[in-house]
Order: sequence, then C-alpha cells, then structure tokens
Amino acid sequence: MIKLGVVGYGGRASNVIGECFREISPDLKVVGVVDPDEAGVRERLAECDKKDVVFYADLAAMVSHASLDGLLIGTRCNLHTPLAIEAASYDLPLYLEKPVAITMEQAHALEKAYENARCPVVVSFPLRVSPLCLKSREMIEQGAVGEAVHIAALNYVPYGHGYWERPYRDYSITGGLMLQKATHDLDYMAYVMGSPIVRVAAMGTFGRVYGGTKASGLRCDNCDETLTCRESPRNRARAGLLDDGDDGIHPCNFSVDCGNIETGTNEDASSVLVEFATGVHGIYTQVFFTRRDAARRGAIISGYEGTLDFDWYRNDMKYVRHFEQFSDTIAAGEGQSHFGGDYALSCDFIDIIEGNGTSRTPIEAGLQSVYACLAARESALEGHFVDVAQVGGTHP
Repeated sequence: MIKLGVVGYGGRASNVIGECFREISPDLKVVGVVDPDEAGVRERLAECDKKDVVFYADLAAMVSHASLDGLLIGTRCNLHTPLAIEAASYDLPLYLEKPVAITMEQAHALEKAYENARCPVVVSFPLRVSPLCLKSREMIEQGAVGEAVHIAALNYVPYGHGYWERPYRDYSITGGLMLQKATHDLDYMAYVMGSPIVRVAAMGTFGRVYGGTKASGLRCDNCDETLTCRESPRNRARAGLLDDGDDGIHPCNFSVDCGNIETGTNEDASSVLVEFATGVHGIYTQVFFTRRDAARRGAIISGYEGTLDFDWYRNDMKYVRHFEQFSDTIAAGEGQSHFGGDYALSCDFIDIIEGNGTSRTPIEAGLQSVYACLAARESALEGHFVDVAQVGGTHP
C-alpha cells in the first residue's frame, strides 16, 4: 500500500488522486493532509481515506509522523516554491503542481535547493507526456519533417473567463497568465523541438475584454445588470456556457478587483516570439476570451520535408509530406484528463515510489519553463527582448 501525504487538498489534487493515482494503484491511501480548510477537504476525500486520514499543522509534522511513501503539493501557486524547498530535504518522491515558482527570486532559491537533493520530482506538465505530443516528438526524431525549423503554438482557451472571477485573478498568488498557462506550452514546445528557449519577445493585450472599473466586491447576485451582461448566470445559461453544477453566480469579471497593469493583472491575450538554443524560432499565442468551438490548443511544426499539425481539442494530428502526394490524419484516444497527460505523469510518480522508474518532468523542466515564462512576462511589460535564464547557469 502506498501512503501519500498531501499539502493543499483542493479540487486539482482530489482529481489527480481519484482519477489517476488510484486507478494505477487502487490500494493507495491518503494518510496525511496539510490544509487549513479541513471541512472542505473532508468533503473531497474518498470514502476509503476519511476514517484514517490525519490532519497536520505543517509539512514537517506530517513527514515526521505519517510514515509517507510520497508527497503531493497542490497548494496555491505562491506556496509551491517554499514547500518544495522544504520537501527537498525529505528525499520523498514529490508530485509538484505547476508553476514551480512565480518570481525570479523563488526560482533561484528552488534551483539552489535541488542542486544536491535526492528528492525525485514529477512536475505537473501533462501536455509534454500526452500521446499527441509524444507522437509529434517521435515523428520529428524519425525525420518526418526533416529538420524542424519552426513551431507555431496556439492556445485559444474556452474557459478563460474563470481567470477573472476565481482566485486566479489574484496576481500576487498566481504571477499572471504566463505562469498559469504558458508554463505548460513553452515547456512542451521546447520538448518537441528538442532544445531550450534562450530568448523571447512578448506582447500582451490588457483590459480590452476583462477587468474594468466596476465596484469592488461586486457579484452577479448583487448586480443590477444581469439582464444585459454577457457573463451573468442568465446569459451564460442561454448560451450553453454553464458547467454541470455551476449556478453561474461569481465575482464580477469587470471589477476593479481584477487588478490593473500597475498592481498586476491577467491579460486578455498574449503572444511570445521564442528563440531556441538551436537557432530556430517559433511563436506562441494564448487567448482567454474565446468560447465554445473556437477552442484550440496545439502546434504546427514545420520543416523542409513536411508539416505536423496537432490539436488536443481536435484530438488528432495531421501529417503533410511536402514532396509526396500523401497526407495522414492520426487520431488520439479520448476522455482522459489533460489529454492523457495526467495519467502518464501519475504512472511516472507511482513507478518512482515503487522504485521502477524516473521522472519525465523533473524539477529542471519546471524551472526552465518558469525562467522562460518570467522572461516573457518581463518582455510583455517592458517592451524588449529578454534572454532566458538557463538551469545550471549563473544567477545574481
């Protein structure tokens, strides 16, 4: 039996444990939790865990008393770094949610903490290990496009409104949408291209759709514009945009609580021009106000010999041979969390605990993505090219 300790047992941790960890290792038990919301956690816990789980005041107490086989850190993003630094000294397999840091200071401290650590880490980068991404990397290595000399990656988010109405709009917690969203995408882009990102130039569009000047604390249930507002429960329901169990009542997407450029805020859309260490380049664009069938997330990789075009929402890959009269469409499996990547990462984590494998998304991958995202955030705000710090390099 695997005995798991969890720091931050929210919806994400609950889903990964219930839908992935336990499917791979049915007898896994959550034996310890560190989370101030004990009542909420007890509602999310599986029945098999509720009787024996123990709540602890902090990570040190849990590690000292719970005889753990592994750790999961699923707290809010600003706490990932200090908790991961502490976990580095415990030598326990660690499943760490992304982003692994939200500031350069945090990233440097985290890299230093793991220079000689024996704690194996699986960073939650499911896109990198999803079947479509792995197939793309395999085909590139087999020469399907010749030398890959360009990548164009897109992320048209159909649920982006949530970043202005839930805790995600608190910039001090999240570090912004480069670190919330692009951390996944810049990671898989570097993985597919087989080269780290070394320089970026980025732009963001702020305040054209979300954010605004409406009153602090405004919610749909105390607003007099629910008949006309596109984001009201009534109008979301009419457009078929309410998820199961969602009554639509939420903090206002157009409130001063969404922040501003000076204090920190999310962007409506942003784009990054990236240069890889190989000398080739690519682009990445994320858009947060799209809905419904406009959703897209994937990439087009081009070489002289051919083009690969994969999309996770479309759930397939198109392969065009430039000099033959044949093209292929490859379908992927359906119905898996994060397009199959969560299950793949969970297999890695369980294998590490059982002594049978290594991580495909180690702490270095999490750090390298953070360095690229922090450079992109700086570039978007300051308007110039930024060199990307490299793991193992010299830092101030």
